[in-house]
Amino acid sequence: MYEAFFNLKQKPFDLLPDPEFLFMSSSHKKVLSYLDYGIRERVGFILLTGEVGSGKTTIIRNLIKKNLTDVVLSKIFNTRVDSEQLIAMINDDFGLSVINKDKITLLRDLNTFLIEQFVKGNKPVLIIDEAQNLNHDLLEEIRMLSNLETDNAKLLQIILVGQPELRKTLASATLVQLRQRISINCHIQPLNKSEIELYILHRMEKAGDREAAIFFPETIDIIFTYSRGIPRLINIICDFILLAAFAEETRNIDAAMVQDIIGDLDFEYHYWGSESLDGHVMKENNTETASSPIRPEPVFSEMIKGINERLENMGKESETSSQKMFQEMFQEMTGKITELEKSLKSHQEKTGTLIKKIFKSNQITEEKQSELSNEETAQSLMGNMFGRMFRL
Repeated sequence: MYEAFFNLKQKPFDLLPDPEFLFMSSSHKKVLSYLDYGIRERVGFILLTGEVGSGKTTIIRNLIKKNLTDVVLSKIFNTRVDSEQLIAMINDDFGLSVINKDKITLLRDLNTFLIEQFVKGNKPVLIIDEAQNLNHDLLEEIRMLSNLETDNAKLLQIILVGQPELRKTLASATLVQLRQRISINCHIQPLNKSEIELYILHRMEKAGDREAAIFFPETIDIIFTYSRGIPRLINIICDFILLAAFAEETRNIDAAMVQDIIGDLDFEYHYWGSESLDGHVMKENNTETASSPIRPEPVFSEMIKGINERLENMGKESETSSQKMFQEMFQEMTGKITELEKSLKSHQEKTGTLIKKIFKSNQITEEKQSELSNEETAQSLMGNMFGRMFRL
């Protein structure tokens, strides 16, 4: 979208693991040299770990693209499988037939293939990416594959690639035999602040123009703080920066623009989850230094927390208010009923006295008096009661 404006052949900060864009930081150089040495010397197991987005897959693809002499590769990227499926995928990637074959046959075919490659002078290499998803049983199955060897050489070189939690899995007491077979153990470190600037220039140069955009010094500090030196996160930030610069028709990237991008992306919580940058410790030049994040205010989590507390209080207030209202209504109704009872009793007494006077003046018989008294009194009381009830 913005390539033409910046005179670029392609997007410099794409998220695809393109080995052409691999930036050789000090950590990446060391890892590649370890991998190269391990394969050439048939050292057995190699463990490669790194944070999500640190460049593990890019390094593996770079290794594959180098097409090391006499190396035959099998690459496994889907690790959520069972034992038989894993062996089938390994054989299939080595070019072996897997149709209608059980696990025993698959293992026999693999062993025959590895011996043939050894006789030819080739080095079969198995690369298992996303190895942190492998359970203990599958890891033990992979260890058994390393038993395929001659008297003086391993028939299969195995590289386990995964996130840091893979190390925790391998620390289990049940995997001690596998752990002891790991000859090379390496971890990709995040980029430090000086490497981030070189990383940005390197990718823009690969895309067509090293000076396509000018990043002011303070912008590197902000990118370093929020990305924590993870290449994928640097790519995300810089891609949006170039998009914003294109919209504003400028090639100068200042701190205000980067802060706006960080705010729009809600970067801290969207990409780092509940982790706060306040407590994050960055490693630069092998020295741990507390970061000083520059971030937009207000912090959304505090706002949401405040809103939730207010809603909870409103609910409690509403509940209390409703209870109070019903209590007042009940008390009011009780009072009116009591008042009505007193009124009815008083009215009954007055009505009885009045009827006696009327009966006496008209000389009505006692039997008729009783009959009329009850009927008239009942009618009067009913009428008065209904009238009062409608007035409540």
